[in-house]
Amino acid sequence: MTERIVVVDDDAIILRNADSVLSGAGFRVTCLKSGKMMLDYMDKNPADMLLLDIRMPEMDGFEALQALRYREREASKKATPVIFLTANDDGESETRGLSLGAMDFIRKPFVPEALKLRVSNLLELIRLQNDLHREVEKKTAELENLSVHVVQALAEAIDAKDNYTNGHSTRVAEYSKEIAKRYGYSPERQEEIYMMGLLHDVGKIGIPDEIINKPGRLTDEEFAIIKEHPEKGAKILSSVPEMPKLATGARWHHERYDGRGYPDGLKGDEIPEEARIIAVADAYDAMTSSRSYREKMPVESVISELKKGMGTQFDERFAKIMLEMI
Repeated sequence: MTERIVVVDDDAIILRNADSVLSGAGFRVTCLKSGKMMLDYMDKNPADMLLLDIRMPEMDGFEALQALRYREREASKKATPVIFLTANDDGESETRGLSLGAMDFIRKPFVPEALKLRVSNLLELIRLQNDLHREVEKKTAELENLSVHVVQALAEAIDAKDNYTNGHSTRVAEYSKEIAKRYGYSPERQEEIYMMGLLHDVGKIGIPDEIINKPGRLTDEEFAIIKEHPEKGAKILSSVPEMPKLATGARWHHERYDGRGYPDGLKGDEIPEEARIIAVADAYDAMTSSRSYREKMPVESVISELKKGMGTQFDERFAKIMLEMI
């Protein structure tokens, strides 16, 4: 693909010479006489490089570049690479230009071959940087996908301990992500809470199978052992420093909004928001799944329990969103 070069200078001779050299080198060249014309042009047209004169009437090159960068940020566009054209040889101009993000300076009057080589070399450098950036993004995405698959496999291994709750962790993760989405979480935070939901019950790895799968109600002693799983889970996940929030869902998904939950008895906004979301999703899936001690509850009863738990067991905002989802 032929690169597009925009040259901005109030000197017609400089424009003509730059056009001749760069067009002859195979670039598509647009020549403009002022910073204002450049801004109007760049609003509607992309460019691979901008050659910008510093000393121009009305708007100098520094002002023009500042205005361009502002417009690019507002439009969420990538910053256009800039080379300043200057007849001066002073360090102050060079320092200011580089601080504004210019890549290089070319002295006027320029040597044709030098202009061609400087532009070509910088564009090649940009191509290499873009290729590297794309490769890094690709590998990062592959690693993230691998992480999700590993966590999914671990969640399935946790669920496999309980004969009655196969798929529980995945469903809690999906419900939590949907609640977070409807509440206004960014896509990144939605993915984060999805991972937290997948691993909210990881502490059950340390709970004996005979307690998890016991038919009928648990004794007080057995229930006390079950209640250890949030702390066990948080301890396991605290060893993953790259994702410090994973432990949040594991430790506090059994806290209650009224402070009567466990393990820490947190109340209201003391409970991390993600844990409050996961708590609603977890309770909903528990009520709509068959357990060793009861059949799944009918939808009308689930709705009634969620409403009854608003402000006591659940944060009302997230319980309302769960009801909307139902």
